[in-house]
This record gives sequence, C-alpha cells and structure tokens, in this order.
Amino acid sequence: MADDIVEKVQEAPKPEVEGAATAEAAPGERKKAVKAKAQRHVPSGVAHVAANFNNTKVCISDQHGNVIAWSSGGRLGFKGSRKSTAYVAQQVGLDASKRAMSMGVKEVEVRILGPGAGRESAVRGIASSGLEITILKDETPIPHNGCRPPKRRRV
Repeated sequence: MADDIVEKVQEAPKPEVEGAATAEAAPGERKKAVKAKAQRHVPSGVAHVAANFNNTKVCISDQHGNVIAWSSGGRLGFKGSRKSTAYVAQQVGLDASKRAMSMGVKEVEVRILGPGAGRESAVRGIASSGLEITILKDETPIPHNGCRPPKRRRV
C-alpha cells in the first residue's frame, strides 16, 4: 500500500555557469577563466563611523549608500578589549580610507554614530590618510524621554 504512494523524484541537472571554472575539466582541456570584478571610480563618498563601547567600525560608501570600503578592529587583527581603544579606532579609520582611496575617493562626508571611545580618533585617522572631510555630522540617536526605567530595588 505504501509503495503505491511513493513517487520517484528525478534530480534536475545542475545548470552550468558561464565563465566559471569547472573542476571536472579533462586533463588536456583548459579551464575557463573567471573574469575579475571591474573597479569603480567614485570621487566623493560618505564615511560612516560606528563607535560603540566594544568596537569601532568605519564604512565608506558612495552617495547612494553602496559600500566601497570598510574596516573594523577585528579585521585589523585586534581582539577583546583592545578593539575598544582610541588607537585601534585611528588605525581603522586609516585602513578604511586607504582602501577607499584606491577606488578613487578624494573627499568624504563623515557621519558619526555611537558613544564609543573611538569617535574622534577614527575621524583623525580618516583625515590623516589624505581624504578631504567636507561635512562632519553626529547622528547618534538621542532618546526623547527614553525607555521606562526599572522598578526601584527593595533591600
């Protein structure tokens, strides 16, 4: 009875991707070359500095929000509490701006978010790399009366 219900499912053949190198190539055949990604040239961008208490992240995007380059304390090899220092924030700003400059970025508008220790240091790193800072804007969210506080402790 159960054998009547079971249907065989045929496997669909996997579609070949054009331009991708295949592992099943014969020893005499050449593998297809994979084309490299074309580099963009963006003259001006927006540097988003996210500085919280544990890490500092810098993301440089174009005017539409498409990411050009990014860096963080962990990407540079720092771990634990060392990621939250001002020195690492400066190195993060330098690294992200160097990567963006290789894409042709000349000037950035800096938007800072968060209360961390690396706020000013990341901006100093971006400026010292040679990028021109046009606008410096603080976008840290400020609560309007905020959340309800926890109830009083009874001891």
